[in-house]
Amino acid sequence: MPFETGPYLKLAVFCEKVLRETDNVMSLIRIVDRVTITAQGPDAPDAMPKTPYPINAVITLVPGAGRGRHEIKIVREGPAGLTEDAPFKASVQLEGEDRSANIVIVMQLNLESEGLHWYHVYFDDVLLTKMPFRAMYNRLSAGATPMPR
Repeated sequence: MPFETGPYLKLAVFCEKVLRETDNVMSLIRIVDRVTITAQGPDAPDAMPKTPYPINAVITLVPGAGRGRHEIKIVREGPAGLTEDAPFKASVQLEGEDRSANIVIVMQLNLESEGLHWYHVYFDDVLLTKMPFRAMYNRLSAGATPMPR
């Protein structure tokens, strides 16, 4: 299905919390596109340790002509360019040409290295968009004091 007729991407972000009110309106709390992992002490590793990071991916689509049940898939591409074997998946039911569909995928990012991670969002195996997420590493050796922000 060509995207010129729908579905249309309205939103694709990572956030820490999603609130859904009784009228089904969402509020996204703390939209995040980067995180700093800090290790402190005499044993702090030189390279960033593998770090699990819980997050929500929120994707909002407007159907246009793209109605019916579809699959959303998110695949990680790490800074080294390798992709993850087990993608995150969700299904979505698109109805009405202008009725938005909100997809919330609860994820745990396994950040294995510092750098820019890309999360490829597929709609029925067709690339819809890419979401960037940067992992930074801050190593503090023994006796070091973090600088104030």
